Amino acid sequence: MAYKSIVTFVQNHKTDMDCVLAAASIAEKNDAHLTIVCLGIDHTNPGAYYGGANAMALQQTLADAEAEGKENEKAVRSAMGVWSISWEVITITAQIGALAPVIGERAQLADLVVLPKPYGKDRSVEDVVIVESALFRTRTPVMILPDGVTTAPEASSVIIAWNESTESLAAIRAAMPLLKEAKSVDVAIIDPPAHAADRSDPGGALAEMLSRHGIRGDISVLAKTMPRISDILCRHCQDKNADLVVMGAYGHSRFREAILGGATRNMLEMTEVPMLIAH
Repeated sequence: MAYKSIVTFVQNHKTDMDCVLAAASIAEKNDAHLTIVCLGIDHTNPGAYYGGANAMALQQTLADAEAEGKENEKAVRSAMGVWSISWEVITITAQIGALAPVIGERAQLADLVVLPKPYGKDRSVEDVVIVESALFRTRTPVMILPDGVTTAPEASSVIIAWNESTESLAAIRAAMPLLKEAKSVDVAIIDPPAHAADRSDPGGALAEMLSRHGIRGDISVLAKTMPRISDILCRHCQDKNADLVVMGAYGHSRFREAILGGATRNMLEMTEVPMLIAH
């Protein structure tokens, strides 16, 4: 499947413009249509409506959100004016509590959602909500771009984080167009169970499946020499000089990962290379 319909979301043009440019570059590379959704977010606590908040104050927060959305749209249209690809801009105002269904509605028919890394400097809870909504409301694959990435990832050297999960397999299937173009595909398996059915050939069945698509995947079995899976993956990315990671997202519940951490959240915090993730 080719990526012919690409969507990205802008909630702050000052921090999200690199991602817009990268999404445009991906659309150009794939001869795809790019939809840019500019958001104006009303941060009012919905409970304020029931707590006797002043109606004029609430109206002002909504007006501020609308102005924010229009400002984002103006900046995006200015940046996209030089691109000859097929593109459109949609501006939406929404309360923070109603943001998830807005993301889901706009992303559900996309082949790929392109978003900035949701954790780090100048990032906020809205960035996390957008990423998680795109994943859980639509099951659309999401490409996460670190800060400073303004062009389509080369995806010459790709690492697949394989743990035999449904989420991991969904990410691999979504990444097929990129895997077929890659010069090097490394299937990373961390601390496989000693008594697993494929213990004599971990990852062999996946490598065979990939080979039928013309993809030669090397297998790397990695010992758990560090406390966190994300630490091992990041180090392996450095060792392999990887420019893309393909992995399943949120094998554990979001609540568990929000409280205790997890491979998905930690990778979203730490990654220095683009990620293609799916749930």
